[in-house]
Amino acid sequence: MEKKGSKKSGILLTLLGGICWGISGCFGQYLFQQKEVTSNWLVSVRLVVAGILLLGIGWWRVGKELNCFFHDRRDLRKILVFSVFGMLFCQYFYFSAVEFSNAGTATVLQSLAPFVILTIVCIRSLRLPKGREVIAVFAAVSGVFLLSTHGDIHNMMLTEQALFFGLASAAGAAAYNLLSAEMLRKYGVYSVVGYGMLFGGIVLTAIVRPWRYELIWDMGTVIALFGVIVIGTAIAFSLYLKGVSMVGPFMGSLLGMVEPVTAIVVSFLFLDTKFQWIDLVGFALILGTVLLMSLGSSARGSGQENKA
Repeated sequence: MEKKGSKKSGILLTLLGGICWGISGCFGQYLFQQKEVTSNWLVSVRLVVAGILLLGIGWWRVGKELNCFFHDRRDLRKILVFSVFGMLFCQYFYFSAVEFSNAGTATVLQSLAPFVILTIVCIRSLRLPKGREVIAVFAAVSGVFLLSTHGDIHNMMLTEQALFFGLASAAGAAAYNLLSAEMLRKYGVYSVVGYGMLFGGIVLTAIVRPWRYELIWDMGTVIALFGVIVIGTAIAFSLYLKGVSMVGPFMGSLLGMVEPVTAIVVSFLFLDTKFQWIDLVGFALILGTVLLMSLGSSARGSGQENKA
């Protein structure tokens, strides 16, 4: 019974993380379009500031336990790998793909992460993918494609650079899903996500040197940065990765596809973005994927409970 409840909690946390990402995407759009913020500046600052924020909360809540993994070189290496090849690569390559194409193209390419995760999971388990898994992946990716391009493939700018960076961001997304679960169960959200963001942000800050950039500082900038850094980074990743540690990386990556649905709804409500009928099909495919994975999880949980 506890396992079934844990699975439901994991699904809820993962969905909430994806929703926070969708909300923060609209704040990011505002910064790019209205405040002349660059993606390099935003990614480096959001990682460092969100990492410090989470570590501060973690120190207040758990004290010295926050730094336990520093005493285990093997776990320290794992968190360093997670921070660079997962947390940093996913975000940096995604925004690089946006720079060389557009947001729709980058989102579609990054949504291929579940394919990567499913392939790795099947190889590790020495099994073929299940029918439900294949259907869920194709439905989710198709839904993201429809929402990102409105069903018109000509809206994708698939340059060589965009393809490289987009696929790299998918690999990064797969990496932070696969690398985080064990460490989260062992050390908790504040240590793993906080230091993961801080380490990744420090690496990117050394390359980007964000202090060289000039910004338009006003109340709109401050509010939007709060949305990106606190809601879309510190809270979103904490909820999402905690959920992934409970439901598994494959299901988590599919549930995270609720992000573009949230982004379009928020854009419609606050940024005067127009709906197209094909967007509703994308909504249905993504929400159907969430329902399929959730019902599948409940069915497995019920079966285990009955056996017990």
